[in-house]
Amino acid sequence: MKSKQQQLAAKIYLYLAALFITSLVVSNLIFQKFFYWYPFDGTVFGSRLFELSVGILPYPITFLITDLISEIYGKRAANRVVTAGIFASFFSMGILLVSDIVPAMESSPIDDATFTKVFSLSPLAVLASMIAYLLAQFVDIRIYHFWKKLTKGKMLWLRNNFSTFASQFLDTFSVILLLSIFGILPWDLFYGLVLSGFIFKVLVAALDTPLLYLFVWMFRKKFGLAVGEEIKL
Repeated sequence: MKSKQQQLAAKIYLYLAALFITSLVVSNLIFQKFFYWYPFDGTVFGSRLFELSVGILPYPITFLITDLISEIYGKRAANRVVTAGIFASFFSMGILLVSDIVPAMESSPIDDATFTKVFSLSPLAVLASMIAYLLAQFVDIRIYHFWKKLTKGKMLWLRNNFSTFASQFLDTFSVILLLSIFGILPWDLFYGLVLSGFIFKVLVAALDTPLLYLFVWMFRKKFGLAVGEEIKL
């Protein structure tokens, strides 16, 4: 690969990493708002089936990006982004803790009580999310490359969906379990949130498969990559 193409590939990788980290950090900051993702108040095990945290909205983007990076840049490059996301999330948790301690002045538009109400649970949420996220992302990358090797770089839809379905279930179950253990979410919502979150993520994963095909095709055309070939940074 020519030096200019190598520089362009590195720049795109940086932008993808930035989108990944932003999506991850934001999802941990906005999680306390809930919504119905389907206009139907169904119940499962006493929990509303279609109730979700808005924190789930940017989260599927992270799995699309790691699958794209895994396909184009390889397993090691994907793991680097995951590690950077963990660091950024814990760093944001530290900033929130310090910000909550600093007293607001009288003329501040947001007082201490409001700030604490919105952000006080975020550090625990980040901790729970990161434990679940760490397991899920590394499982996603490992399964993805297992199928990539087994299919010799073909059947992109298979490794994209199989890896995402397994990792998304692990992530959803783990994070809801930890948030319930920490007392952030009531136990009576556990089964409904797990099932609803998993169904939502599976649907999004299925819908983002054409996007993954499109982006992979664009990369291969731009950088002259053969099927299964990766860019080494």
